[in-house]
Amino acid sequence: MECTFFDYLPPSHMGSSLFFCLFLILSVICSPVSASHSVTWTYGVNYGRIANNLPAPESVVTLLKAAKINHIRIYDADHDVLQAFKGSGIEIIIGLPNGFLTEMSMGEDRAMNWVKENVQAFLPGTRIRGIAVGNEILGGTTMELWEALLPAAKNVYVALYRLGLHRTVQVSSPHSEAVFANSFPPSACIFRPDVAPFMKPLLEFFSQIGSPFYINAYPFLAYKNDPQHIDINYALFKDNPGIYDAKTKLHYDNMFEAQVDAAYTALDKAGFGKMEVIVSETGWASSGDPDEAGATVKNAKTYNKNLRKRLAKKKGTPLRPHMAVRAYIFALFNENSKPGPTSERNFGLFKPDGSIAYDIGFTGLVPSAAASSSLLSFKDIAAQGWLRSSYLLVSTASAVVLLQYIGL
Repeated sequence: MECTFFDYLPPSHMGSSLFFCLFLILSVICSPVSASHSVTWTYGVNYGRIANNLPAPESVVTLLKAAKINHIRIYDADHDVLQAFKGSGIEIIIGLPNGFLTEMSMGEDRAMNWVKENVQAFLPGTRIRGIAVGNEILGGTTMELWEALLPAAKNVYVALYRLGLHRTVQVSSPHSEAVFANSFPPSACIFRPDVAPFMKPLLEFFSQIGSPFYINAYPFLAYKNDPQHIDINYALFKDNPGIYDAKTKLHYDNMFEAQVDAAYTALDKAGFGKMEVIVSETGWASSGDPDEAGATVKNAKTYNKNLRKRLAKKKGTPLRPHMAVRAYIFALFNENSKPGPTSERNFGLFKPDGSIAYDIGFTGLVPSAAASSSLLSFKDIAAQGWLRSSYLLVSTASAVVLLQYIGL
């Protein structure tokens, strides 16, 4: 059944929101379409915090500024984090955790309260630019959440609209590769038959409000699951024969771009070929269990370094050559409290002390011997008049900048 925009409003608004709907539709139609020439950023990082040894959020801001990372995604709406990023200029996608979806799907008032407390209260100082409603819901094992995802997303968006924040804060929902029935070759990709009835109305809604499609794309996971048949050089952006997609007559020399184009293909077949694909997670584990093929520091360094270079070019994929690829790398730190296989705890680009985990061209923070094991915040030190000189900032790409902290 085809959906109209009126299907996305809660019943209480059906009779009283005609002007609201028409205005919203017109505003979406008139919105600019993202294209490679207008893209101002392509590289972001996921800031996961399931660990007991991470630096304070204020110190993370210092680290991100040193590394010149201006876009991050967090998995909740932690107030300490949001307050720490106030005035930093770093743009943030916050998360509405999976455990909140059922509650948010039950009514606008609950969503309104959540948005007021976790979004409006921190704007404009903290640059919240998106809300990820749930993470990897469709294709997962909890059918109750499949059913709650769309109404929760609707209610969050209505709350943003009523508060006048809908042009500032985008609503989205990241998906895993589990939403696809197959993704090889890219031209064969379709949504799973059981996922499609839930995915299509969600995409229809996101299309109406101008949201992109977020996919968590991991060549590491594909290689780990089938190392016998996947060329690791293809997964790592290294020289390799690549693959040829006979249907589209396109050649792929790396799996990352093939995964992105597989998502574009599935969207096109579902009727949403103009929707932008953004990679909400990708990365490579630096350590793993014996049965986790490819999980090494060398491979993690190679993947992340080559991916960073590729994203910096702001170019498209073979299937969408004029749509620059954007991606959020997983993750900022290793997360030592995450459950699951060893790889889950070893995706970090930086160590908890702020130094780099391996060299991919970033600047890290190296505390002086006198500093404590947890990073100090430059902002806090300066505010208290303690700044004489501060950390040793080491540029892994070029010069060394000295700011060595000397205690009073």
